[in-house]
Amino acid sequence: MSIEAFGRVHLDGTGIDRITEDEVVAVVRDALANGRGGRIITPNVDILRRAAADPEVRRHLDDADLIVADGMPLVWASRLGGAPLPERVAGSSLIWSLSTGIGRDGRSIFVAGGAPAPRSATPWPAAADRPAEGVVTADGATRAAARLAAACPGLRIAGSLSPAYGFDEDETAYAEFCAKIVDARPDLVFVGLGFPKQELVIERLRRDLPATWFVGCGAAVNFVAGDVHRAPRWMQRTGLEWAHRLGTEPRRLAGRYLRHDAPYALRLLARAPRRRRP
Repeated sequence: MSIEAFGRVHLDGTGIDRITEDEVVAVVRDALANGRGGRIITPNVDILRRAAADPEVRRHLDDADLIVADGMPLVWASRLGGAPLPERVAGSSLIWSLSTGIGRDGRSIFVAGGAPAPRSATPWPAAADRPAEGVVTADGATRAAARLAAACPGLRIAGSLSPAYGFDEDETAYAEFCAKIVDARPDLVFVGLGFPKQELVIERLRRDLPATWFVGCGAAVNFVAGDVHRAPRWMQRTGLEWAHRLGTEPRRLAGRYLRHDAPYALRLLARAPRRRRP
């Protein structure tokens, strides 16, 4: 199944693949079977807004093999514009579906991101259940990897790592972080460090792992680890997941969501009917 077979819908200068989540999994499995790596980016309204104005953000999108819509406003805009995307494909869902899919092939993942372990933490066996409420004994990536391994038969864990905050400002720490992933030789890497930090990491890793697939998955590692709770399914389906995130992290997200992203989303939807073909 070729990536080119799906075509793209263009929203404010960004081409988004007309592809379902199941088809993403099929594309990645087929590519891995044929020794081809790749990169998936899951833009939401915020990333689309920034890409329209920032060449550096645009560069990351231009480098992606698959671009899928992680946001219902993008799906709605495509429908209003007459070229509908089939569905939302969120990074927080892909981390599960891709792990399940490549697990069927006995392939491996590396999980990077999530909350670093407390200094007093002790190792947590990958097969163990979640510790008692309030007790954290491993970093977020390790706990996320353990949950994925338990839920996805055949999946192998090549490694997991939650880097210390600010690691990217120290070249030695940055190089060590990347070297651990390269040395593990995973088939697929989930990088949950937030955009665009995770994209810069992926850009650096791709040079040494050309046959590996990469997904910048934002908060997905925290969701899987259980450190952050994802919105209820009805909020995901109705495009209100942003409201749940805003309610859980108001100080960090209020300015971005309300001052920048919401007005941009409204403009995107208002312009969409004008793009309809006669």
